[in-house]
Amino acid sequence: MSSTTDQRPPATGFDEGVRPQDDLFRHVNGHWLATTEIPDDRAVDGAFIRLRDEAEAQARAIVEESAAADAAPGSVQRKIGDLYASFMDTERIEALGVTPLAGELAAVDAVTDVGALVSRLGAFERSGIGGPFAYWVDTDAGASENYVVYVTQAGLGLPDESYYREEQYAEIRDAYRAHVATMLELAGRPDPAGSAERILALETTLASHHWDRVRNRDANLTYNRVDRAGLQELLPGVDLSAWLAAAQLPESAFEQVVVRQPGYLQGMAGVIAGTDLGTWREWLAWRVLHQAAPFLPSALVDANFAFYGTTLTGAPQLRERWKRGVGLVEGSLGEALGELYVERHFPPAAKARMEELVANLVEAYRQDIEALDWMTRETKDRALEKLSQFTPKIGHPDTWRDYSALEVDRTDLLGNVRRAFSFEVDRELAKLGRPVDRSEWFMTPQTVNAYYNPGMNEIVFPAAILRPPFFDLEADDAANYGGIGAVIGHEIGHGFDDQGAKYDGRGNLRDWWTDADREEFGQRTAALIAQYDALEPPETPGQHVNGALTVGENIGDLGGLTIAHKAYTISLGGRPAPVVDGLTGPQRLFVGWARVWCGKVRPAEVARRLAIDPHSPPEFRCNAVVRNLEEFHEAFGVQPGDGLWLDEPDRVRIW
Repeated sequence: MSSTTDQRPPATGFDEGVRPQDDLFRHVNGHWLATTEIPDDRAVDGAFIRLRDEAEAQARAIVEESAAADAAPGSVQRKIGDLYASFMDTERIEALGVTPLAGELAAVDAVTDVGALVSRLGAFERSGIGGPFAYWVDTDAGASENYVVYVTQAGLGLPDESYYREEQYAEIRDAYRAHVATMLELAGRPDPAGSAERILALETTLASHHWDRVRNRDANLTYNRVDRAGLQELLPGVDLSAWLAAAQLPESAFEQVVVRQPGYLQGMAGVIAGTDLGTWREWLAWRVLHQAAPFLPSALVDANFAFYGTTLTGAPQLRERWKRGVGLVEGSLGEALGELYVERHFPPAAKARMEELVANLVEAYRQDIEALDWMTRETKDRALEKLSQFTPKIGHPDTWRDYSALEVDRTDLLGNVRRAFSFEVDRELAKLGRPVDRSEWFMTPQTVNAYYNPGMNEIVFPAAILRPPFFDLEADDAANYGGIGAVIGHEIGHGFDDQGAKYDGRGNLRDWWTDADREEFGQRTAALIAQYDALEPPETPGQHVNGALTVGENIGDLGGLTIAHKAYTISLGGRPAPVVDGLTGPQRLFVGWARVWCGKVRPAEVARRLAIDPHSPPEFRCNAVVRNLEEFHEAFGVQPGDGLWLDEPDRVRIW
């Protein structure tokens, strides 16, 4: 086929100065990219963000109605309204100053020995302030029918351990030191500059024991099950019983745990014992201020944003207060808000259409696995078994979360924040010893996102993502398969990416691969890593994508779009794809894919994401994937010399 622009007749909205064969991302999104400025209150803009704006505005209407209503005491509507009102009462917040922190800061100053330090760390764990290690409850990757506590590294104020050691972050470290000093000074703490210097040194030592992002995403390396005695061996000198008592956690919760980074815990225990208590008091005071900053007077809010917003992400302006208030409600009463959201904004027809799309995607994966020429029958059978056990969840939970135990006081913002965190701790701990609740959702319906959970082998699509450009009940099938279809395929693909493929259909870490297939899978994965390692975002010259960090998401994108194309073909039932606006069905599918990734990111945020984000930048999620697909080359007649041409031997196809 010819590679001239005849392969894609003109259609409204495209940048005709860029050929899809050279740059699909800019061909589809070029006009938007050239004419759109990122709003001052954010570091990113694009299709995802605009959709989130819509969901946020819809949530705002519900929240503000709840705040204005005289709802019954104890009702979820009353709790939503009172929580939001407590955040919006800026007059009271300014009048109180930092006095809501007085008790916590006094408790910090009362730490005079290591035992008191350990107890204070435990107490702060209960209120959400956090310490040098953290925990959560999840299904046991070694026995997925049970819940278990996971213990993990923590304690850093910068985004990642690399920020403490790499020269490229030297200016950010200087800014961080100055920020910590500013916050301590605003709170009236003694010697803020000296304290900030010592806090940075302490966190640098903690960071030296942290596992890096690539190692930390390895499902096998981070699964280390130990009993209570084994955990204590990793924490010499740390009185676990005292920590548990202060955190109000039952001893039984830590009888069996999974330690994600054993070496970190050993190193951290040495830091606890070897660091001056005065420095620990300074660090604890900083942690109190850092966690509470968004809920304090404007001087501290602004200082907090100046570093965590402007310096780290490049966003010059703080988000409007109502947006931050809605965010607080989302984080504290998310499913209560979600129940009201679904009543107004999720048509049942959308769920029925999505079920059809999911069924076609699963069938496409089944056919694809059957047809793989590199995989043995033995491994194929196990892959198909896992695929048959996938659980799709669409729209919203069938049973809504019970918030009756959460106390909300319209006049006590910081207390509300602390109680909401403690409520969530109790909800999580209540899972231990009970059957796994496979109906639980880990995103709210009003969240514009989707996820795959390997521990439950489930793919989940909240109501808010089931809208254009991802999904449109009135749209052509090709556009939907290029949008939400590829998202569905992406999430299914996580079950077969470099880490998801280590889990079986019940969510257990179990090797179901033959040696030969595992080796071939590894070679294909390594080739994909090398492709992405070579990519350099135009916003950050000299900085490259980390192929090893992003490989799981890249496999998801590659497999997701491949299977979406196959599922679209299945949906046609043997009929020819219609030509619409001069575009063939496959062309419209790839255009739909490109529209999903329409977005731009500030340079500072690009740099931050390159260090910590397992997702590649938007333009690479579009272009780096399609250049591997024979289907894309055929759809647009891509030829040698075109920007997106990739020699056939270099194209990676895994699923």
